[in-house]
Amino acid sequence: MTGKLDNKVAIVTGAGSGMGKAIAELFARQGASVVIADINADSLSAVVSEIEAKGGNAFQVVTDMSKETDVISMVKETVDHYNKLDILVNNAGIMDNFKTVGNVSDELWQKVLAINLTGPFIASREAINVMKNQENGGVIVNNASIGGLFGARGGAAYSTAKHGLIGLTKNIGATYGVFGNVRANAIAPGAVATNIGASITEPDELGMKALAAAGEGPTGQPEQIAQLALFLASDESSFVNGEVITADGGWTAR
Repeated sequence: MTGKLDNKVAIVTGAGSGMGKAIAELFARQGASVVIADINADSLSAVVSEIEAKGGNAFQVVTDMSKETDVISMVKETVDHYNKLDILVNNAGIMDNFKTVGNVSDELWQKVLAINLTGPFIASREAINVMKNQENGGVIVNNASIGGLFGARGGAAYSTAKHGLIGLTKNIGATYGVFGNVRANAIAPGAVATNIGASITEPDELGMKALAAAGEGPTGQPEQIAQLALFLASDESSFVNGEVITADGGWTAR
């Protein structure tokens, strides 16, 4: 049985858990050789073992997305190991306790922007410089957020980073996708059942008030986001480029 990603090589960041793990596992089941990137080495090993136990091909790279050297090394190790790179999924990200502008510290601002925006930018730059020279080009899928489309689904740093990630996606699509062979699209998930919520330890009162005013939405599963990532990474979406696809169960449709 053939898979939708047979003979493809894919990097998935933040693949140690949650949506990243679900994406990596689905990609492997669909025939891709998957590079599992995450800051947590133990989680990486567990995911690689699960994929290999089911007959998949996986390779792990411990990566701190806030460190430029780590991100550059992640792409280099992938190409050194597999001799190509077909798909990059920028999934890794952190929340910011819904801190509003008046309450966000420089440290938190810089950390969130580094992981949620600058890291994906560096990864995309390194990937594009590989993909653009390949006969079949490549695909970039950025896991953004509805926080990148609206103002109250995250704090100031998170919302800014996710808006920026969507802008990065559109710029890549409008340049390398239109005039080259590297497509880029973004997913904007709503609430998804992952462990990222555990990082909301000291929520900002005003930030949470704004979130509550936006209303409560349905909660999706990581596997549902993974199916959308598969579509965007596969040839089935060959004419989809520079787009942002919302996956929030209708939360923002109301």
